[in-house]
Amino acid sequence: MDDLTKTAYRNRPDLHVETSGEFAGWRTWSRDSFESLNGPFWHRMDDDGRVRCAFRVEKKHLNGMGNVHGGCFMTFADYCLFAIASPLLEGPGVTVSFASEFLDAAREGELIECDGEIMRAGGSLIFLRGLLKSGDRSLFSFSGTIKRVKRRTLPAA
Repeated sequence: MDDLTKTAYRNRPDLHVETSGEFAGWRTWSRDSFESLNGPFWHRMDDDGRVRCAFRVEKKHLNGMGNVHGGCFMTFADYCLFAIASPLLEGPGVTVSFASEFLDAAREGELIECDGEIMRAGGSLIFLRGLLKSGDRSLFSFSGTIKRVKRRTLPAA
């Protein structure tokens, strides 16, 4: 990844950088109220250019059986799609497809991490896949496609 891409990734005004605690130095978006309410979900770019994502399971993430709710995994995985794609996305995008498999359960207190990759990036579509894990346990696999969206300009009044 070139320096220009790294700089653009770091200097987005809608990113909040955590300054304390377990996720000090990690980032989250401040623009998405649904993710903010359901997270916090975090991401960072490693020195090798790979984007890493994580969250710590809290009581609010659990279903009635005391396991992470499937919708929480799906929401986090969608967040991961955009975090992983962000160095190439260069603007807004929407999820146009999402597929997933539930592999194992997670409980309160566990650290959930995502390792993912861009499979292909074309002119308007970015294809990605990822795996959520807790330690060595695979929990949830997913793939998705993001469509780049052109910003609309409103006609002058």
